Amino acid sequence: MANRGPSYGLSREVQEKIEQKYDTDLESRLVDWIVAQCGGNVEKPQPGRQNFQNWLMDGTILCRLINSLYPRGKEPITKIPETQMAFKQMEKISQFLQAAEAYGVITTDIFQTVDLWEGKDMAAVQRTLMSLGSVAVTKDDGHYRGNRDWFHRKSQGNRREFSEEQMRQGQNLIGLQMGSNRGASQAGMTGYGMHRQIM
Repeated sequence: MANRGPSYGLSREVQEKIEQKYDTDLESRLVDWIVAQCGGNVEKPQPGRQNFQNWLMDGTILCRLINSLYPRGKEPITKIPETQMAFKQMEKISQFLQAAEAYGVITTDIFQTVDLWEGKDMAAVQRTLMSLGSVAVTKDDGHYRGNRDWFHRKSQGNRREFSEEQMRQGQNLIGLQMGSNRGASQAGMTGYGMHRQIM
């Protein structure tokens, strides 16, 4: 962890709001999925944000997770070195993030390396893992392991084909967004140039 002192004022309020987004129930579901996906030789951490961060912080489990979603021989991260050097661990986290984006996780769902390494935003780490699980369930290519109810399926495209006749008919319709003049009349209106009658 970085040698960072306590935060005060607005910085502290912002950090507290970020920390409130962390979900302990989601943490246990993600741990169960990662253990099921990576295989039986991965030990579960003790519950809690700090333990979850320490479990993922060296990047090894994350790299094994993304590799398990690919067929043998096609893994995106070929070498996962066991090392205690901080920059190498951060490099493994970065490799996981690049591989997750290539797998189909959208850029806005991907956390920054410091979010995990320094524990700045563990809720963002959870969001990335949830999105990765959702993409894996949606792909349905046989590499996802675990309960399918843990993640929602991403929506798929629903292209529609219209004939030329249907396209011409659509050009003649006025959409309701443009408004309607049904029931409109000038009854009861007076012209601007008419003099008012005084009684």
